[in-house]
Amino acid sequence: MANHKSALKRIRQSEVKTLHNRYYARTMRNAVKKLRGISEKEVAAELLPKVTSLIDRLAQKNVIHKNKAANLKSSLTVHVNKL
Repeated sequence: MANHKSALKRIRQSEVKTLHNRYYARTMRNAVKKLRGISEKEVAAELLPKVTSLIDRLAQKNVIHKNKAANLKSSLTVHVNKL
């Protein structure tokens, strides 16, 4: 276990941030699943900008890596365009 007060505080902070990041990563995965499950082009095209914006925000806050965000946005755009 940690011996310094600052190390104990860092442990507390990292637990809070882990929960926060886990929540937003799960929210993103659910949004991506929902978009991939849609078969109507109009509905998917309407939802795509919202999901893309969510992915960009998470990449900006380092919840997900920027390359993962780019790959997700690209694959979702290809999916919507194929509908």
